[in-house]
Amino acid sequence: MGSDRLVLNETSYHGAGCIREIVTEVEGRGFQKAFICSDPDLVRFGVTAKVTDILNEAGLGYELYSNIKPNPTIENVQTGVAAFRASGADYIIAVGGGSSMDTAKAVGIIINNPEFEDVRSLEGVAPTKNKCVPIIAVPTTAGTAAEVTINYVITDVEKKRKFVCVDTHDIPVVAVIDPDMMSSMPRGLTASTGMDALTHAIEGYITAAAWEIPDMFHLKAIEIIGKSLRGAVENTPEGRDGMALGQYIAGMGFSNVGLGIVHSMAHALGAVYDTPHGVANAILLPTVMQYNADATGEKYRDIARAMGVQGTEEMTVEEYRNAAVEAVRQLSIDVGIPQDLKEIVKEEDIPFLAESAYADACRPGNPKETSVEEIAALYRSLM
Repeated sequence: MGSDRLVLNETSYHGAGCIREIVTEVEGRGFQKAFICSDPDLVRFGVTAKVTDILNEAGLGYELYSNIKPNPTIENVQTGVAAFRASGADYIIAVGGGSSMDTAKAVGIIINNPEFEDVRSLEGVAPTKNKCVPIIAVPTTAGTAAEVTINYVITDVEKKRKFVCVDTHDIPVVAVIDPDMMSSMPRGLTASTGMDALTHAIEGYITAAAWEIPDMFHLKAIEIIGKSLRGAVENTPEGRDGMALGQYIAGMGFSNVGLGIVHSMAHALGAVYDTPHGVANAILLPTVMQYNADATGEKYRDIARAMGVQGTEEMTVEEYRNAAVEAVRQLSIDVGIPQDLKEIVKEEDIPFLAESAYADACRPGNPKETSVEEIAALYRSLM
C-alpha cells in the first residue's frame, strides 16, 4: 500500500455568525489588504456586503473583484490576475459558491507561479512550486466545498471544455462556514448545490482510491445531507445548518481521494450547455450509481443505511444496491431536480460529450473501468 495523504484547511470556523472570525484571522496573520472575489449577483443582493461590512467596521482595507461567471473562464482568471496585481492586495477573500472560490484559487496560484499565466497549463496535477496567495474562503452555497478542497475547475470557452486542476498549493488557509451566508440561496440553487454535495460524498466513498479517514467523512456527510437537504430547500434553520456542515465534511473527504464519472459527465455538460454543475450531477447520479453498483462490494449497504433506509441488514446485495439508488433518486425528486437530460442534451453532441467525459480528470477514480461507448450509452439512457 502506498501512502495516503490528507490535506485540510489550517483553520476552519463553523456556525451562525462565524464570519466575525475573519477579523481575528486577518489581524492575527498580519494581512494588510484583501482582494475580494465575489460574483456580481452576490454583490447585487447584498450578500458580499455581510463580509465587507465587517471589514469596514474593523478598518480593514479591501478591493472588490466581481468579473466572475457561474462557470469561470480562462478570461475571468486572467482579468482577475491583472486586477490583483493592480490592487496592491496581499491576500484574497473568496465570497461565493464554487465559481468565486475557483477563480480565487486560480488567481492566487498564478500570482505566485506566474509561469502558469496561460491558465491552460494548470490542468490536471499542476507542478506549481509555490503556495498560492493566502485565501480566506467564505462559501455562500452548500455546496461545492471548494473552501476545503485542492481542486478548481475552469472553463475553456474556445475548446468547449471544463478542465480540472488539482494542486495542494491552492487550498484556502482559512475556511469560514457560516450558514447565515447561505440563507439567501434560492430554492433551486439550494437543491442543486446540495445534490452536488451528496454526489461528492457518494462518489468519494466508492472511488478507486478510497481509504478509512475519507470513508468516515463520506458516510457522515451522506447521513447529514440525507437528513437535511429537504429542510434546507424549505429554508428551515436546521436544514440550512445541516447542509452547511454536511457539504464541508464531504469536501474533507473527496478532495483527498477523488471522484468518478458522475463528475466527468457533469463537467462535459457544463462546458457544452452551461448546465449548472449541481443540476448536472443530480440528474446523472442515480443512473451512474446503478451502472457502478457491481463494482462497489458492500458499500451500497452503508450508503442506503446512511440515507435512512431501514432493514439494510436483512437485504440481499441486489436489494440494498437498489435501495441506495432509489433513496438518492427519491431525494432528488423531492427537491425538484429534473429526472432526465431531454431538455438539455442534443443527440448529435453525445459523441463529443462522451469523449470529453472520458478525458476528464475525475474518470480514473470511477470504481468501474469504463469506455467512451459506455459513457455515451449512459447519456443516451437519460434521453
